[in-house]
Amino acid sequence: MATGRAATAGDAAPVPAPALALRPILLVGLMGSGKTSIGKRLAAALDLPFFDSDAEIETAARMTISEIFQRFGEAHFRDGERRVIARLLDGSRRVIASGGGAFVDPETRALARDRACVVWLDADLDTLVARVARRGHRPLLEGRDARTVLAELMEQRRPAYAEAHLRIPTGPVAHEETVAAILAALREAGLPA
Repeated sequence: MATGRAATAGDAAPVPAPALALRPILLVGLMGSGKTSIGKRLAAALDLPFFDSDAEIETAARMTISEIFQRFGEAHFRDGERRVIARLLDGSRRVIASGGGAFVDPETRALARDRACVVWLDADLDTLVARVARRGHRPLLEGRDARTVLAELMEQRRPAYAEAHLRIPTGPVAHEETVAAILAALREAGLPA
């Protein structure tokens, strides 16, 4: 599995390794890319606490993500998501799995690039479709063809994800292999791993 730095977009300059060393590690990518599953394993490997922004949102709102979408809409959800991620990034080194659309929001993306080491889990379309088929709690997929939605989201979100500090291509491999690739990329970037 290849690893490497993500391409930066626009005027987003690479952040030097010493500035990233003590920051939280924020995993970004499309739904089904493995942010939560891989994040838990990465946190264990690094002996760091793990947080899932979607779980934190559900706890704060006292309802599921699907319920928030149904009752208040996506814009309301994204506003709450922005606040929760800001809170999670305002702390010590930890591993955080973000929701698939979180890093697309310009304000959240700027905050994340400033306060975290952002790792993009870049999964191929077939892998994403296979993984989301296993779980039925995805509000953006309700009543729609998963492959079509994911292809559209991939096209729309790729430029934002490309602003991550590190890009880890991932596919139908064991999560441990992806964790190993992240750890190697962190070490290659001169970060604690």
